[in-house]
Amino acid sequence: MAAHTGRHADEPPATTVPIGVPALDAQARPPRRDLPELLVVTGMSGAGRTKAAAVLEDLDWYVVDNLPAQLLTQLAGMLSTGPGGVHRLAAVIDVRGREFFADLVNVIDSLDEAGIAHRILFLDASDAVLVQRFEAVRRPHPLQGDGRILDGIAEERELLAEVRQRADVVIDTSDLTVHDLAREVREAVSSEDDTLRVHVLSFGFKYGLPLDADHVVDVRFLANPYWIGELRHLTGRDEPVRDYVLGLPGALDFVERYSRALEPVLAGYVQEDKRYATIAVGCTGGKHRSVAIAEALAARLREGGHRVVVNHRDLGRE
Repeated sequence: MAAHTGRHADEPPATTVPIGVPALDAQARPPRRDLPELLVVTGMSGAGRTKAAAVLEDLDWYVVDNLPAQLLTQLAGMLSTGPGGVHRLAAVIDVRGREFFADLVNVIDSLDEAGIAHRILFLDASDAVLVQRFEAVRRPHPLQGDGRILDGIAEERELLAEVRQRADVVIDTSDLTVHDLAREVREAVSSEDDTLRVHVLSFGFKYGLPLDADHVVDVRFLANPYWIGELRHLTGRDEPVRDYVLGLPGALDFVERYSRALEPVLAGYVQEDKRYATIAVGCTGGKHRSVAIAEALAARLREGGHRVVVNHRDLGRE
């Protein structure tokens, strides 16, 4: 469960803070999404850093794992507001860095002094759970040496105490499944760009099914514009074909009902940590009916608040 630092709901707002005293909840304010983001991911060994890094990569963060703390300031120089730069950078720093890890607090201070905006995501778990996880994979704790796993855990907690205290978000993974952890990480770094991405793809059955489709719908139940001379050379993107296809009996009803049927499916994908969904719409050649219906379906899904991209796989193949 995520524990956010900053002002509680029943505490006075920042405007009541005396002049000259910084508001304690300032660090908890969500960062502006037009600025680069630097996220320091750290925490207890065995608490889920690897899974958290994978989730961040899926969310289009540039992730650097096992980074020596001293390189963090230089790495922050990669951040850019330009279209071709790194906009979201996550650095996984932990005790695997041994002597390099000891400087993490000083490095964080240097980020503050340099005015480099950053957040700290700390992953934790109970000692009992950490012991179970290390025993399950039959690997030693990186700090246990000749001692027991608990000795390594105790030493690590001592090393991480100050960093944990300064963390912006703490996630206790003791009772979380991998899917739960993924949701917690997404919520901690959430933005409009992190929502489910829906890809609506038109195609022609005669060229084969799309291999990556999650759902395939067949719109060959609609009359084919190919057999109308003045429409044959056009595509489903052209207004005469679009109007013809969407004006056919059952066409708009199909788009409306199918989009409604997809709503619980797409919501379920989000719950199950699926970040992409491909809806394939097929007709015979992928030129007329599937193109027009795919465009209409995409528009309807956008009205429902989904991020949608439309592509027409077989347009132009004839």
